[in-house]
Amino acid sequence: MTGGRAVLLLVVSALFAQIHASDPLFHESFDEGFEGSWVVSGKEEYSGAWKHEKSDGHEDYGLLVSEPARKYAIVKELDSPVTLKDGTVVLQFEVRLQNGLECGGAYLKYIRPQEAGWDAKEFDNDTPYTIMFGPDKCGSTNKVHFILKHKNPKTGKYVEHHLKSPPSVPYDKLSHVYTAILKPDNEVRILVDGEEKSKANFLSADDFEPALIPSKTIPDPDDKKPEDWDERAKIPDPAAVKPDDWDEDAPTEILDEEATKPEGWLDDEPEEVDDPEAAKPEDWDDEEDGEWEAPKIDNPKCEEAPGCGEWKRPMKQNPAYKGKWHAPMIDNPAYKGIWKPQEIPNPEYFELDKPDFDPIAAIGIEIWTMQDGILFDNILIADDEKVATAILEKTWKPKFDVEKEKQKAEEAAAADSEDLSEFQKKIFSVLYKIADIPFLEPYKIKIIDVIEKGEKQPNITISILASAAVILVTVLFRTLFGGKKPVAPVKPIAEVKKPSATEADAAGSSGDNEKEDDTTAPRRRSRRET
Repeated sequence: MTGGRAVLLLVVSALFAQIHASDPLFHESFDEGFEGSWVVSGKEEYSGAWKHEKSDGHEDYGLLVSEPARKYAIVKELDSPVTLKDGTVVLQFEVRLQNGLECGGAYLKYIRPQEAGWDAKEFDNDTPYTIMFGPDKCGSTNKVHFILKHKNPKTGKYVEHHLKSPPSVPYDKLSHVYTAILKPDNEVRILVDGEEKSKANFLSADDFEPALIPSKTIPDPDDKKPEDWDERAKIPDPAAVKPDDWDEDAPTEILDEEATKPEGWLDDEPEEVDDPEAAKPEDWDDEEDGEWEAPKIDNPKCEEAPGCGEWKRPMKQNPAYKGKWHAPMIDNPAYKGIWKPQEIPNPEYFELDKPDFDPIAAIGIEIWTMQDGILFDNILIADDEKVATAILEKTWKPKFDVEKEKQKAEEAAAADSEDLSEFQKKIFSVLYKIADIPFLEPYKIKIIDVIEKGEKQPNITISILASAAVILVTVLFRTLFGGKKPVAPVKPIAEVKKPSATEADAAGSSGDNEKEDDTTAPRRRSRRET
């Protein structure tokens, strides 16, 4: 019986341990709002209004940055501090930049325990934190920050240590989830949408700037370079003398006295002449426009000759040119190398097996941004990667899939619109060419009218194409099977009396009621009619 009880107790303990392991240390879904739980900073500079809003296109709520060009600050104190020293800790949250992010931050600050009497309404940029993590983009800055504030045990001072190779911020307006996994072996992994983007070691000088562990030695700040220290590797030769025949004033080029004028050079022909085909415009007024002059063109006679106009002797390189004289450089016999101060032991050096993380006592958002529409959601702290992944799959993935499909549909629609635009241009170009076919001359005006309507209303391109096709088929049918050619105009168009402006307008407005073979009635002239 005692053995059975022991086994039962072991099973129950394991079950409770499993249940505990499946729970996050902290999870804020914002399903119930934030008032009363999160504290908005009472500092005057943080004038941005936080709102509890649904993510665009979803029923899921988040914490919304509602106004552009504002500073925002809000903080949530945890029920009990979360330690970062003992095992794996996962920091994770969602951000959706619904209006994009041109300049601003969307990161979280994991606040360390504050001094006694601290009021959450005092939360601001100077509130000490342990870790700052999340996207930031402005100007040349485009990174997912990971900054650790670590206390130097020798000096007691906190130093900011920045991840050297952070991932960049996604440019789209979709929901994205940012994850930082802190491992007990000093490894930190940064994930975006569950995919690893960066991996580093807290104790590596190659991964953080500045390094968590200071160098053992530093340049002696009191060491000064001696006044006679010569850092010049090369110097002008002091024994060198400028040669007597060195002419510093000689020009770089001189006239080529040996050059001769090419045979056939047309001395009396100008390089340009008046365009013989140019004519003075009929509406040119000499009193208002000045004396008319024909435009110039290249003289065709010069094309076959070596050249025209006055021949001038060309220039050539001056063989006597040497430029300004300088003494040649020689090795400096007094050269001592580049001076550096001597190294001394670093008074701030310490050894460390793993970072001495401060606990997380609160989570704060303290940002300045030019964009509104930034939505925070599902802020999570967990001690198990599987827990963070499960919540990611449950809360973020369905939303992201919907947004991604919507984005693909919009991109496809935009691409189709561009393709249709090019298609329309090609269709109208072909139709204009069809209208110029000689045997369609009697119907040219009607075809042009149809095309022009299509250009003004691109959305009816298919209808326009069908109308043009009907006209073309009708003409072909009459031509091939009607036993006679299309009816020609009673009089050549050139002999038809030009209608007045009023008559032209009336004809244009009633053109749709004319019969197909009525080509003699006065009508307005199309811009494409020839």
